[in-house]
Amino acid sequence: MVKILFVCHGNICRSPMAEFVMKDMVRKAGLEHEILVDSKACRTDEIGSDTYYGTKNKLREEGIPFAPRHARQIVAADYDAYDYIIGMDGENMRDLQRLTKGDPRRKTYRLLEFAGEGRDVADPWYTDDFDATYRDVQKGCAALLHQLTDSACTASGSRK
Repeated sequence: MVKILFVCHGNICRSPMAEFVMKDMVRKAGLEHEILVDSKACRTDEIGSDTYYGTKNKLREEGIPFAPRHARQIVAADYDAYDYIIGMDGENMRDLQRLTKGDPRRKTYRLLEFAGEGRDVADPWYTDDFDATYRDVQKGCAALLHQLTDSACTASGSRK
């Protein structure tokens, strides 16, 4: 099973949006028994808080199912537990570099890297632009899922 952990500053806007978008994509692809998706915070600001209302509103608008949850902080043991640890911006990546002691197994990525872009997913906490954040999250998650399924096809020999 491939295990993916999305992280952002507080685990109330971008990383839960990515979690629920990716879970929806995985479910629609029939891969929910092959890919596990979760999200956590790099910082402690919002620990225990539910997903931010703007994120929930955007997920509803897009028809993406979500559930009540509590923001949690990433811990060092998560580095062993997950195959992919995906940050949303440069600050998240710096936090992950410290937490993982330099990412020796190369498990950390910025989300839009999967879509061939080296930029950050803007934080709607500051921009209030949940539409732009959703577009970036959707683009990054779709590219990640494509990479995972393409790799699985290649590994199993079923790719033409």
